[in-house]
Amino acid sequence: MKTLHYDDLQVGDRLPEQQLPITTSLIVASALATRDFEKVHHDKAVAQASGMPDVYMNILTSQGLMETYVTRWSGPETRVKKVALRLGAPNVPGATMTITGEIKSKRDGLIEIEVTGENDNWGTHMKGVVSIELPGA
Repeated sequence: MKTLHYDDLQVGDRLPEQQLPITTSLIVASALATRDFEKVHHDKAVAQASGMPDVYMNILTSQGLMETYVTRWSGPETRVKKVALRLGAPNVPGATMTITGEIKSKRDGLIEIEVTGENDNWGTHMKGVVSIELPGA
């Protein structure tokens, strides 16, 4: 896989859309992998008692998905400098999240990419900015 170069990208460039099926396995495994043992992320009965229809994704998973979305597009030599996100609607099993991105700024060797994850249940799950450094800057 080839890494993109700073000079080849422009403000307004869009990243390819990614469809991500949200499964119970994804939610539970990623919560446990990030050492998030809150039961709402792996115990359906506890999640339902809190008013949710099922287990739901934790913020560390959302952050990891956002970062991975950008670095898979930009390539292995990408240096992630900052990830800032806000959560909205929960991701629950059975949903599909569509992840999109757009370059919002280029300055001082950094590229800021706005990333949005929309699920087909309740709307915006995550929105934020991933700042990266690429070769050629």
